Amino acid sequence: MSETGSDLPALLIVEDDPGLQAQLKWAYDGYRVLIAGDHDSAIDLLRAEEPAVVTLDLGLPPDPDGTREGFRVLKAILEAKPDTKVIVVSGHGERASALNAIASGAWDFYQKPIDIDELGLIVRRAFHVRELEVENARLAEQGASDNRILGGMITGAPEMLKVARTIERVANLDVSVMLLGASGTGKELLARGLHEASGRRDGAFVAINCAAIPENLLESELFGHEKGAFTGAVKTTEGKIELAHGGTLFLDEVGDIPLPLQVKLLRFLQERTIERIGGRKAIAVDTRIICATHRDLDAMIAAQSFRDDLYYRLAEMVVKIPALAERPGDAVLLARHFLHHYAPEMNPAVRGFAPDALQAIDEARWPGNVRELENRIKRAVIMADGKLVTRDDLDMSGGADGDDEAWLNLRSAREAADRVAIRRAVTQSEGNISAAAKLLGISRPTLYDLLKQYRMHA
Repeated sequence: MSETGSDLPALLIVEDDPGLQAQLKWAYDGYRVLIAGDHDSAIDLLRAEEPAVVTLDLGLPPDPDGTREGFRVLKAILEAKPDTKVIVVSGHGERASALNAIASGAWDFYQKPIDIDELGLIVRRAFHVRELEVENARLAEQGASDNRILGGMITGAPEMLKVARTIERVANLDVSVMLLGASGTGKELLARGLHEASGRRDGAFVAINCAAIPENLLESELFGHEKGAFTGAVKTTEGKIELAHGGTLFLDEVGDIPLPLQVKLLRFLQERTIERIGGRKAIAVDTRIICATHRDLDAMIAAQSFRDDLYYRLAEMVVKIPALAERPGDAVLLARHFLHHYAPEMNPAVRGFAPDALQAIDEARWPGNVRELENRIKRAVIMADGKLVTRDDLDMSGGADGDDEAWLNLRSAREAADRVAIRRAVTQSEGNISAAAKLLGISRPTLYDLLKQYRMHA
């Protein structure tokens, strides 16, 4: 079925010569041709029709103040629609002006006298490039969603996929789960994902950071209090445990709960009842507990600052969350996600990362994990002057810390290095095997053989 006129891609021609307007209007079969003769009509059509390609006559009559109208239109187009492909058309002897237009952001130029066939080739190529850009953006967005796992976490690392599979297995088992990992690794995101994958998904998900609440207030936050239980208790208030009845309570930084309160929490886990502060009645509560900490609980138990009996109640299932540095390729994957999230609002001109920035992101150790990466990308987007975020925008020197484990088995070392390099190359090339092979310095068939040998997926 052929396209209707309204379905055809729009081409805007900015030209003030009526004879040339008529000639050009019928020269482009397969496009919806729009004609503008000056700045205002060009911008009106640009905003109303959003053409992907514009041909612009630089020789439009100057404004009264002497400003070249063609350059004024070019600037307005690129400010209004930065992705538009502008082909400037210059008169004989105006090559320098055309090059200045290219430097100002025009996509290509053509010098008069006009040959319709030659200019048509440039126009078709501009449409083709714009289509490729739109498709790449769509695939990049689809790739980010394809790499979302439990709780909306973005990852392509087998280490995190294993974590997700473990959590999915225990989601519908009414056991307490302990998430162990450094700060910023996504423990709350995974806890929320566990809740949403469980039979309690219709109940409340209540989260509390035990390290962020003063010790004298934490008991009231968890267990609630009766009216008049202490100065300032002007009404009966339910605690977080009670609010999560029928759902899930996420205790973040559970290692920071003081010993006296650990005893009361243990009693709840054993009997599934609570007493509010100042209350005398046991209240039955059906709440599942998920907890997380970055502390070494084994060392705390040895130092008698954390009760071992509470640990065993909380850690019916223990899941260790790998640090970002232990998930090769994820840093670049997440960096692209954060850039596309923050750039439209904070710096719309930013479109992606320069190669040196991707290398620095990939090689960094990220001690603050995903939280550190997100904050650095946000700052870099704000500070970037061009379309691509550079290493300098990231304020990173780059380079790994050189503290990799020294392997004794050469075959294991080679395979481990191959896996890391392949995963990083595939991530940086967004799944394009040819581009990944080029980054690795090998042929495409060789890369396919390695993927098959190591049972990896592109």
